[in-house]
Formats: sequence, C-alpha cells, structure tokens
Amino acid sequence: MVHYILKRFLQAIIVLVLVSFVVFGLLHVLPGGLVRAQLGPKASPTAVAHLTKLEGLTKPFPVQYGIWLSHALRGTLGFSYKQNTPVSTLIGEYLPRTLLLFGVALVLTIVVAVPLGLFQGARRNRPSDYVVSGGLLTLYSMPVFLVGTILILLLNIQFHLLPSEAQNFGQSFGTDVKVLVLPVLSLTIGSIAYYSRFVRSSVIDSLLEDYVRTARAKGAGGQRILFRHVLRNSLLPLVSVIGISIPTIVSGTLLIEFLFDYPGMGLLYWNSQQQRTYPVMLGIVLLLGALVIVGNLLADLAYGVLDPRVRYD
Repeated sequence: MVHYILKRFLQAIIVLVLVSFVVFGLLHVLPGGLVRAQLGPKASPTAVAHLTKLEGLTKPFPVQYGIWLSHALRGTLGFSYKQNTPVSTLIGEYLPRTLLLFGVALVLTIVVAVPLGLFQGARRNRPSDYVVSGGLLTLYSMPVFLVGTILILLLNIQFHLLPSEAQNFGQSFGTDVKVLVLPVLSLTIGSIAYYSRFVRSSVIDSLLEDYVRTARAKGAGGQRILFRHVLRNSLLPLVSVIGISIPTIVSGTLLIEFLFDYPGMGLLYWNSQQQRTYPVMLGIVLLLGALVIVGNLLADLAYGVLDPRVRYD
C-alpha cells in the first residue's frame, strides 16, 4: 500500500508539472505578449518595459518557468496587480467556498443516489423502475447550467422562494443555507441520475451472485440480503465512477459559481479572465489539477478499503 501511494504521488507530481508547463507556455504565446495582454493595448511603452523587467520576462523561457515553479513550491504563485493582492491570498480566500459547495453537493448526491439505485435494482423491470429510470435519464440529459437556469426561473423569479445570487454569502448561517440551496440542487440533480444508474446495474449483478442465493436458501429476508450483502458490493463501481467523474464535477462547480455569482474559484477565474490577471488563472488551473489528482487517488484507496480482495503491489 505504501509503495502504491508513493508511486501514485510521484505520478501526480509529474502530471502537475506537465500541466503547469503547458499552461505557463500558453500564457507566453498570447497576442502581443503576456505583459501587453495584462496591461491592455493602450499601455505605454514605459509601463510595458517596467512590468516586463519586474516579472523577469526578459530571461529565457526555461529560466522563467524554473523561477515560477520554485516560487510555486514555496506557496508563492505570483501577484495580482489588478487586485493588489498575492495570488495565494486570493485563492486562500475563495477556495474554502468552492470546497464547501463541492462537498455538500457530492455528499447529497451519494445520499440520494445510493438508496435510489438500490430501489431500482431491487424492483428491476417493474413499472416503478421504468418510471424512475425514464425520469432520471431525462434529468441526466440536461446540462448543469440548464438545470441551474430552470431552477432560477422557477424558485426565484416565478415563486420568489430562494435567492439566485450569492452576494450575501458569509453574513450569517441562515443566509448561507438559502444561498447554497439552488447551486447545490443544480449540481446534484444530474449527478444523482448518473450515479444511481451505476448503483442499479451493480445491484442487479449482485443479486445474481451465488452468495445471494445461499443467503436466500438460509432463510434471509429480502431487506437483510439487500442491505447486508448486496449494498457493500454495489458501492464498489460507484467509488470508481466518482473518481473518474471528479473533473466533470469540478468543472460543473465552476460553471454554477459563475451562474449564481457564488464567490468561489469559478467566479474568481471568470473575473481574472475578464481582467486579464493571468497569474491568478495559472494558479487556479494548477490548484484544480491538484484537486482532481488527489480526488482520484482517494477514490482508488477507498476502493481497496471496500474490497479486501484488492491488493496494491
């Protein structure tokens, strides 16, 4: 296990370095150069020359990347001149809100999708299974921003039940809960439909296994078989699916933050793109890449915990 973790950790470092190198390189091929892109087309030659020297852009590209990477390893991701704030400070302010939204949505998705998948698998090929499957497939086919827009139209504009903007987030617990409802629902509706289908298929396969027939022959009831024998094995594919779908969930979270004006990493990235604060954009891309890699690693380890037969050599 330790050898496997170290191996995956080294792979993660290599992937992060490659991602940062590519993004850092793309920023240096912007039309007019990186400094001109940040300051705008009307910037004076004096201002361009000063920022070019200040950012160390007169040095060769490998040297520039090496300097940036060494600073990044020490937690210094650059400076945003538009906000007059270090990039690490901005990310430290916005990241917890994104993790909160992501975590609440993921937990709610699992809490709803697992029982729903168990219900569908236990009642497979019955009218209730067809009705639920049809409804879930309809929800799954809808993009996350479309779901969010529909929720805004219904619950905010039409019935005035919930706020559609998160500008007041952080003022009080009650306000935060109301602000989170629509973004969380927008993220979970499609994910519930996606995950429950995997749980359903896994339950159906598990119900055909020999250990289920043996349990029935010993007189075990349907609920006992379902929750004590089938549930754990049915969660194994779900763990793998969650690990694979983490990039999709993260990207959906960023879109929802922009749609609901939620003060998280998605909104910070959008504002940075509008203001051309490229050091902030580079820091966000690097951090999100790290979150995706760590999430996949945790999913692999959780799979081994749920299935004792899995051994990491």
